Parts: sequence; C-alpha cells; structure tokens
Amino acid sequence: MNALVDKLKKLRAQAGAAAAPANAAHDDTERLRRLLQRRPEPRAASLPAERVALAGEEIAPGLRYVEAWRPYEAGAPVLPPRWHDAHAVARERFVCFDTETTGLAGGSGTRAFMIGAADWHDGGLRVRQLYLTRMAGEAAMLDAFASWLAEASVLVSYNGRSYDAPLLATRYRLARRANPLAGLPHVDLLHPVRRAYRGRWENCRLATIERQLLGIVREDDLPGAQAPAAWLAYLRHGAAGRLMQVIEHNRQDVVTLARLLDAMAVDASPESFVATMSRDNVTACA
Repeated sequence: MNALVDKLKKLRAQAGAAAAPANAAHDDTERLRRLLQRRPEPRAASLPAERVALAGEEIAPGLRYVEAWRPYEAGAPVLPPRWHDAHAVARERFVCFDTETTGLAGGSGTRAFMIGAADWHDGGLRVRQLYLTRMAGEAAMLDAFASWLAEASVLVSYNGRSYDAPLLATRYRLARRANPLAGLPHVDLLHPVRRAYRGRWENCRLATIERQLLGIVREDDLPGAQAPAAWLAYLRHGAAGRLMQVIEHNRQDVVTLARLLDAMAVDASPESFVATMSRDNVTACA
C-alpha cells in the first residue's frame, strides 16, 4: 500500500504539481484502499464456448427453412368446424400459422423474423418454418410463405386477425408484393375459446388453454416475449442457442393450433363454438 502511495507522490512531483495539502497522503491512501477493495467489474458477456448449429437448411441468402412431419394421432377427431352454411371444410384446407416478431407494438417498424405453419399433408401433420438469419432475407421469406397458400386455404390462428395477419399485410406492402392472405377465410380461435372458457381458467392465453384443455405442458419453453431478444442476440453475436428455442416455441404453437381446432370442433360442452364460426368470426383477411 505504502509503495503505491509513494509512487503516486513521485509522479505528482515530476509533473510539477503544487505541494499537496497536509492530508493528501491520507486521502490518497483511502482512495487506493477503496479501489483495491472494490470487486472487479464483470466483463461483457462473451460468446458462448459452444456453438449451437442452426436448424434447417438455407434456401435463400439470410433465410432458413425447417420442415417436420408427424403422424396425427389415431382416433383423433376428424370433423372440422362448420361454416355458417353448415358445409364441412376439408381438413387439408386449414393452414395454422403463427409469427415471431421483433416487438408487440405493431406498425411498419415491426417485422416478422419467423413464420411457422402447420397443415395436414400425406395423412399427418406437416410443420414448416421460415426464419431470418439476416434482415436481407425478408423478401424471400414472404415469397416462400405466399407459396404455401392457395385460393382454397383457410387460415387458422390465435389472435392472428388482430396481430399476425395485419403485420404480415404491412410487410408485404412494404416489400411491394401482393398480400397472399387477402381474401382468405380466417378462423381466429381466440374468439371461440374466450366464449367457451372465459371465467373457467385464469386467462385465455394459448399456453393456458393448451395446458388445461389439451394436457400439454411445455418444458424449458422460451416465453414469446423473449423471442425478439433471442433473434437480435444471434444477429449481433452469432449465438444461436436461444434462437433455436424460439423455433421450438413456434413449432409447438402451430401444433397446438391444429389440436385446438380439433378439440373445439368436437367438444360438446361449449356448443357456442359452432355459433362463433359465423360470418362475424370467420372473416376474410383484408
């Protein structure tokens, strides 16, 4: 300690500093003591030693594609919901979709960095996902998602009429592309779920409904609110671990939509589901 104080005094003398006040030595000693006792500042978070591989394959610069197929449970309900005209809709027409975005505020500054969709294909449930590894891949992602939709497609979402569909419509418009969702029937399951189960459980969030109605309990799930930070962490540092958790979260969301569509269509207790599948709840996207 004394050696450090002496060195400090010598440096002051060499610089031609004025004579120190009488209590300077005490002040310097006290300052150094505090510095030595202070805990070292934590270093900035470094990149993880392990590099988690990105899922899927790159299908365009900055865009990756993930696909999975699973047999649909034997004995699962096969009756789809009915429209106002009482005609059954072929299961293969439904496209359950969900986006992961850079924020919840919406507007032209918010973009989707991941789009997931589940549909019935070859006797099972097919899950397809697109996600950006660079912002420059957005146009290719929008084109790829558009190719998944047909004139006969029926969209299925959870709060998608209010959030996902308008957000995608904005991104297509900014990219100077036609909106493939425009004019398609859209079943937003949030509304019939609210009518059937409001007040029975603590809330009508998708995670609550899938746990209470479908018996699905997610393990090590990354909350959707953390998805934007996970994507930005990858863009800035190349850390893909949490981004892969976002992919799993998105995959489970669209699989849950498919199962919820079945469960709501055949659940005898909330017959209001059939009532909600009317012109005011099965709307066409603008």
